[in-house]
Amino acid sequence: MTADPATLAPARFIQSDDPVIVAFANQAAHGGTDPRDIAVRLYYAVRDGVLYDPYVRFNVPESYSAKDVLVKGSGFCIPKAALLTACARAVGLPARIGFADVRNHLATPKLLEVNGGDVLCWHAFAEIWLDGCWVKSTPAFNLTLCQKFGVHPLEWDGTADSIFHPYDVQDRRHMEYVRERGSFNDVPYEQITATYAAMSPRLMSDDPWGKGADFAAEATPEQ
Repeated sequence: MTADPATLAPARFIQSDDPVIVAFANQAAHGGTDPRDIAVRLYYAVRDGVLYDPYVRFNVPESYSAKDVLVKGSGFCIPKAALLTACARAVGLPARIGFADVRNHLATPKLLEVNGGDVLCWHAFAEIWLDGCWVKSTPAFNLTLCQKFGVHPLEWDGTADSIFHPYDVQDRRHMEYVRERGSFNDVPYEQITATYAAMSPRLMSDDPWGKGADFAAEATPEQ
């Protein structure tokens, strides 16, 4: 079994040939001794080098773009997974982006209100081809945010899937995977936004969060 050639090619949202992404990927991969070591270095560079912030405009393509999230330095799970996928492709590792719906028990009240509930559709992770199989890695939550939120940071060694923990550090429910949506060679923007428009219409407004909204400041664990 071999990886689809498309998993090495640049795409609309996974711009693995863009000079900004190539430079970031090469810097992160520097010193890597083998494909797995390189993949792990890329994972931590994206996880902690780009801050997680879901308070974005969900109705514009830029919010889903690997290049845009890297330039901005923050974004939500989809562009961060797209960035990790792009970085892997940039250094010659086949990669694709996967999606699932998750029930999030630890979100800000504003996020739950705007989303219309605690099931977040189209949560994203990267899948990298290593030693003849796809291995999942989830670079969404940066280390400092995990510490603030009281959530176990997701580690990854390139040998096993790295997906959200079901419980936080106080053994409260954290994440449940409720629906698999499959793996893609690029971000399926039209499908994602159609789901948001149907299930979470407030996400698709021009400013769902309000002036001065700050996810990191609001991200405090429940008592």
